[in-house]
Amino acid sequence: MNPMRTLATAGRVLMQIRHDPRTIALLLVVPSLLIGLVAWIFDETSVFADIGPAMLALFPFIVMFLVTSIGTLRERRSGTLERLLSMPLGRGDFILGYTLAFGLLAVAQTTVAVAYATWVCGLEIEGSVWMLFVVAIADALLGTALGLLASAFARTEFQVVQFMPVFVFPQILLGGIFLPRDQLPDVLEVIGDWMPLSHAIDALTAVSTGDEDAGYVWLRILFIACWIVGAIVVGSLTLRRRTP
Repeated sequence: MNPMRTLATAGRVLMQIRHDPRTIALLLVVPSLLIGLVAWIFDETSVFADIGPAMLALFPFIVMFLVTSIGTLRERRSGTLERLLSMPLGRGDFILGYTLAFGLLAVAQTTVAVAYATWVCGLEIEGSVWMLFVVAIADALLGTALGLLASAFARTEFQVVQFMPVFVFPQILLGGIFLPRDQLPDVLEVIGDWMPLSHAIDALTAVSTGDEDAGYVWLRILFIACWIVGAIVVGSLTLRRRTP
């Protein structure tokens, strides 16, 4: 892998997205609008204070998964990836370049979402706001990494959507949003405890309520980071030059 080639790949991806207003809106605006909708639904109740941190984990995660997986798949289907890999560009450079590009977009997305949730929707944060920001970035990067992994196996954009029940839905159902994980059946609780979105929700909730110390939060960030690295490595090893 070559850092310059990785940076060049990231720059090319960002230039492409710069000329796509719909993708920019999907990345930067839609998660905040959905968080605002949830806050509006539960206006004048205490529900948003309880589920707001989970929404900060959920919506950016889903959006980054979709945008990253579909964008990477289009590169392969159009033959761009095959042309790039015929040059001195390795699969690792390609995957890391995409990770860097969408990682920067995830930072921007998280900044907007956290600011909107706290300053506009009134989500109260008892802990450190910057720690909330760090966890939310890790969560969005997780969506990016799993999106890259899904794109390595999908052949069409429709198949990417079909992968959502595998990569996304179980994490939502077992992440503790609808029912605390310690109240789930034992087998489901164990499965949920190994899913990265569960740890993102736990960390965001802990920062929001101020009930846990920094070590608790950093341990969950480390767990998410391991999933991110694993997804990137597997995605780079299984990436195909072109979809038949």
